[in-house]
Amino acid sequence: MLGSGIVKGFVETARNFVGSFHDPERLVTIEYPDERQELPENSRNFPMLVYDGDDPMKGLRCVACKICEKECPPQCIYIEVERDAKGKALKHPRIFDLDISVCMSCQICVEVCPFDAIKMDTAFELSTDNRFGGLLLNKHQLAKPNSYYRAIHPLEAAEVDERLAAEQAKAAAKAKAAAAKAPAPAAVNAVAT
Repeated sequence: MLGSGIVKGFVETARNFVGSFHDPERLVTIEYPDERQELPENSRNFPMLVYDGDDPMKGLRCVACKICEKECPPQCIYIEVERDAKGKALKHPRIFDLDISVCMSCQICVEVCPFDAIKMDTAFELSTDNRFGGLLLNKHQLAKPNSYYRAIHPLEAAEVDERLAAEQAKAAAKAKAAAAKAPAPAAVNAVAT
């Protein structure tokens, strides 16, 4: 019959059209504000600073080495080292600013951080009605607890926590060995007299 291929094509198209309204696996549209798609673990948006413990500023893993600032392609990270009264640099950022209007979420800052202090967040609802505010985030806004990091990236966080715990145990063992090797104060005084 002439045109049977066209009829078969129309039938297949109609079957797909009707099936897309009834088959749950084929419903690809998510009604966004009401339903939220679960993000995959490797999703990323903007960087965040991870801290350990209860105090976000004392527990920051960041030591203000400025490697992420130097390696950032759009130069959206600004870090200033905190200093004591004598001007000696402390291993803590006084200022850590991130301009998210410039950040391209390339994750280079995460890759170059030797202290696992900066990680990628998954929060994407960052819009604001203020054109000039809310796009420059400071260290207080960027600081997120390690528990939050474990919730959004569980596999990666478990590996990082395991590695950091092993490094801390190694440093503690090294300090204990150094303390055992050092002569006791009484022995030093007996030798001196």
